[in-house]
Amino acid sequence: MSISKKISILFLISFILMSIIGFWIDTINSKRIDDLIKDKYLKISNELLLNIDNKSKVDELIVKYKLRPLKRIYPSSHEILYEKKHTFGFISIQKKSFEDEFILHINFLDENLILKTPDEQNINDKLQLNALIFLDIFVLLLIFLYILKLLHPLKTITKEIENFSKGNLSSRINITSNDEIGTLAQTFNIMASTLETLITTREELLRDIGHELRTPIAKGKFAIEKIDDFSQKELLKKIFMDLETLTNELIELEKLNSSKLDITTFSAETLILEALSKLYITDESKIQLNIQNDFKITGDLHYLCLALKNIIDNALKYATKLPICIDVTDNEINVRNYGKALSKTLEHYLKPFTQELSQRDGFGLGLSIVNKVLDKHQFALTYTFEQEQNHFTLHFVKKV
Repeated sequence: MSISKKISILFLISFILMSIIGFWIDTINSKRIDDLIKDKYLKISNELLLNIDNKSKVDELIVKYKLRPLKRIYPSSHEILYEKKHTFGFISIQKKSFEDEFILHINFLDENLILKTPDEQNINDKLQLNALIFLDIFVLLLIFLYILKLLHPLKTITKEIENFSKGNLSSRINITSNDEIGTLAQTFNIMASTLETLITTREELLRDIGHELRTPIAKGKFAIEKIDDFSQKELLKKIFMDLETLTNELIELEKLNSSKLDITTFSAETLILEALSKLYITDESKIQLNIQNDFKITGDLHYLCLALKNIIDNALKYATKLPICIDVTDNEINVRNYGKALSKTLEHYLKPFTQELSQRDGFGLGLSIVNKVLDKHQFALTYTFEQEQNHFTLHFVKKV
């Protein structure tokens, strides 16, 4: 889960809690204030009711309690806080929504008093408290938006780092802030520039070395043809062939570190046929192909073909009995042969220049190339030894 999502969830939880607390406080305060005011004006109303037949006393009470006479009221727009009927009349205390004043309605026989109270400071205090709660919620929202703005550059940084890791060495982060994120962006740009220079220099060097090695190898192979001694001729041929193979494998191994994949979709059968065509096998009886479920693969056909070719080549090279078998099942290609089990774990042979001491044929780069190809695709290679057979299985499901 991204940082932005985590912060959004925390903000939502805080917002809900603050809203619940605010509503709870408002409800309690409203009830408390309404009860206090009701008690206060109930006493005033009872006093007015007792003196309703004494106009001078009523006027004196109106002045004393700062009440304002009204001609009429609109009950539909008022909330009734208190209402009690007497033998010859009633007392009613009402409040208009969103106002700080109350209406006292006192009736006795033909006398009818409708009085409006002055503003209540308690209600103003309540409104101020509610305003503070809403202000807190608003500030929380502003803080949330500000944090998201601060974290937004991290998306840019993540994207550019991912592009760089996928081989786009020119990726740079265009952030110039003076905080830690800006420092991180600057540091990455410096590191990326340094790595780009090193990788480019190394690629050029390997390209030059490959070219320079191929030239004397080609000259040497041409010169061998002039040697009459057959045994010496074959020995030198073998030496130059090994040099050429080593040069090609080293350059291919290095290309995998920096080259971009040419992603296409093809069938497992296509991959196998392409790999077999590169082995130039004249005797087809050496290989038994079992396709139980031909599936689609999304990847670089050239490099996956190279990886599968190396696996099949090793199976043929180290088999004690032919044919070797290639089995195709759901998202897997299994290459198995009769032979001795590996003396060490598979991870040991995935390193460059490692192979069985008893089988020193080649340079131990085949499985290392296979491992790099599969890693670039996020595929996997596993090894098991069952019923005197070595099983090398390529799994074409991306690692989680």
